[in-house]
This record gives sequence, structure tokens and C-alpha cells, in this order.
Amino acid sequence: MLFGRTKCSSSLRFAAVLGALAIAMPAQAGHDQVEDDLTYFLPISPARAKQLLDAGEKILFYDLREPAEFKREHLPGAVSAPLKELPSHYAKVPRTGRVVLYCGCGPGNIEEGYSYQILREQGYRNVSVLEGGISEWQRLGYPTETEPHS
Repeated sequence: MLFGRTKCSSSLRFAAVLGALAIAMPAQAGHDQVEDDLTYFLPISPARAKQLLDAGEKILFYDLREPAEFKREHLPGAVSAPLKELPSHYAKVPRTGRVVLYCGCGPGNIEEGYSYQILREQGYRNVSVLEGGISEWQRLGYPTETEPHS
């Protein structure tokens, strides 16, 4: 017993606080990944994104590559939003539903992480980053488009 309290009662109080927080915090329907503000970025695998698309979920993809790369090939329904133009897209990025950022190279690209953080600072909590970008999407044989949707 420490200061008149047992370790068990402290653990129970801690569990009760966690439970109260879980009840007080609103659930994000359709979002199955947990994140916090210390996360550099929230990843989503191409397989999971494809699975959600196939199940009928609308995903808004933001392509962070240069416009010429976007025009050559991009993910279905993607919007071209190169990093230097991202601030002009803030008002257009929905605050509900799933928003996925991607670029042309492997995971952890600076454009993805930086863009994710910019949107987080603007209050967005529905944004994630496609692991492996369009390169991994293509490697898996998933569909792409060539006409612009910007």
C-alpha cells in the first residue's frame, strides 16, 4: 500500500479514466487506424486502400507529384496537388471521409510527411499517406488513370 492506496485501486482508477476518455471521444466511422499527434504520418497500405475502394468506400486521393507526372498516370479519381500548391487546396480538402496523400517514391517521402503535417496543423484528422506511393500501387497491378481530375 502506498499513501493509503493499493496498487490495484490505482490501476482501477487508471482503467476508469481510460474508459471515460474512450466514451467521451467520438468514433471516426470508416477509419480503422489509431493515430496521435506524435505520429509523423498515418500510413495506409495500397492493399487496404484497394480493399476499401472495392467495398464502395469513397477515397479522395491527393497526388503530390508534379503536374506532368500526374497527367501521365495517377490513382483513380485523384486530384493533383503538388506540395507548392497544397495551401491553395486547403478549402477543397474535405474534413470527413478518407483522404489519402501519395507521391511517386517509397514510404516516408518528405512531400507526403510534410503535406500530412500541414493538413494536421490545419485541423484535418481524416488524412493518411499511401505506403509506397503510386510506385507500390502500380507494382501490385492496381488500376490507374491518365486523364487529369484536378
